[in-house]
Amino acid sequence: MKTVRACIAKIMKRHFNSSSTWYCLSLLLASSACLSPGSARALETATEARFAVDGAALNRDGRSENSYAPIVKKAAPSVVNIYSTRTLNVRRRHPLLDDPMFRRFFNDEESDTPGNPHQHLPQEKGLGSGVIVSADGYILTANHVIDGADSDGVKVSLTDGGKKFSARVVGADASTDVAVLKVDAKDLPAITFADSDKLEVGDIVLAIGNPYGVGQTVTKGIVSGLSRRTLGINAYENFIQTDAAINQGNSGGALVDSQGRLVGINTLIFSQSGGFQGIGFAVPANLARNVLERLVKNGKLTHGYLGVILQPEITDELAEEFNLPDHSGAMVTEVTADTPAGQAGLKSGDVIREVDGKKIADRSQLRLMISQTPPGTKVLLTLLRTDSEKKSAEKKLSVTVGELPEQFAARSRRPEPVIEKNQKQDALDGVEVTDLTPEVRRQNNIDREVAGALVSSVDEDSNSAKAELKQGDVILEINRHPVHNADEAVEWSKQAQGRHVLLRVWRDGGTLFLTVDNQKRK
Repeated sequence: MKTVRACIAKIMKRHFNSSSTWYCLSLLLASSACLSPGSARALETATEARFAVDGAALNRDGRSENSYAPIVKKAAPSVVNIYSTRTLNVRRRHPLLDDPMFRRFFNDEESDTPGNPHQHLPQEKGLGSGVIVSADGYILTANHVIDGADSDGVKVSLTDGGKKFSARVVGADASTDVAVLKVDAKDLPAITFADSDKLEVGDIVLAIGNPYGVGQTVTKGIVSGLSRRTLGINAYENFIQTDAAINQGNSGGALVDSQGRLVGINTLIFSQSGGFQGIGFAVPANLARNVLERLVKNGKLTHGYLGVILQPEITDELAEEFNLPDHSGAMVTEVTADTPAGQAGLKSGDVIREVDGKKIADRSQLRLMISQTPPGTKVLLTLLRTDSEKKSAEKKLSVTVGELPEQFAARSRRPEPVIEKNQKQDALDGVEVTDLTPEVRRQNNIDREVAGALVSSVDEDSNSAKAELKQGDVILEINRHPVHNADEAVEWSKQAQGRHVLLRVWRDGGTLFLTVDNQKRK
């Protein structure tokens, strides 16, 4: 290779006298020398990337604009209308009604005569919007736009001339409300992705879609908030909040920045009336692109899994009990055996503060990060662990992320608790508890592995009620002491010292910590 480059250099130097030309050619030769065959193939693959991404930050120089028409002309052709054929209200009827001789003894309500007002046939209805993300026909939309549609009934209509295509569903992810469609077409106007992590509150955004079926519409607003993760709509949330009007039919459409790049997929509005009230939400482009690329590559989507149950929030009282410097992080309340977390040595009470050096604000952020991590990936967790003397220390654990089992997609709620009468009084003033007998377990759907005392009643004026301890909860620990029956619950509660009583309870198939005021007794 060195001999070949030396010969080329001699020939070039002989035929090119210009020093500047020779300098440029020398740089070219040097660059080619640095590329191995493998890196050359990588470069070729990169230039053929299916989805265009522009990760540069916005130019925020504060200049005012007289018109947003150039932005709309750039982005709007990429936004499409999505229609679907759905079979609705199909009424099952007895096979004998297919016989005209038998059917004539009944009224015409069951008739399948064309034009019968009681006939229930598939109907094509405009459902929402989508965004073209590749010239060869990949389209992003919201999962709820195509959820329940007939497998061969999804259609896509371009805004330029209204040309329609039949589309197939490549895949969908209800947990993030993202779906991917594919149409057989070429040279479509694909939008460019922005790096949505670089958005800032106050950035101008435009929402493009087809609200109420009136035709493509553009609304303007700003980014009102970022990282909205506690709406309780999707399993994994990280919404962009905007005051750009998002109405019915806008779902699945584009939220673009002032350069016409895609920063989000419009999802929903917060409204008490059903109309626009200035609060809309969009799935960030980075999250949508992550789902898109995995669905296109693998044809399915898998989510990362640790095997822990997390505390809803870290309150002031919990931060004090666990000697935490602040409220950031995700607190582990339970670790499932034989899971990645269990094998790595995580424990109940650990507070995960960082994942691979990235700070964790709360449990929603941790769940989202782990869900987007491919199974088999090793991550480094930085956590705080508190001992029985309330001394906390930082620890680092390496965990190999697993694949989320299908059975954990949803948890069913328990029926109302059924309580036996052998109750123990005065556990945590105003709380009554009972043993977990086999009959109590069966009636309340409590796993055999759960050991503790069932809360049979809670005085509504008690400190425990204010701490949100509820009838039907199972007390597992009191001040980190395991509880195996009602007598132990009473005894440990009597011995409780300090400002708060720390409880770990089982509820609805999971565990959480509660802190009960121990100073103001009834």
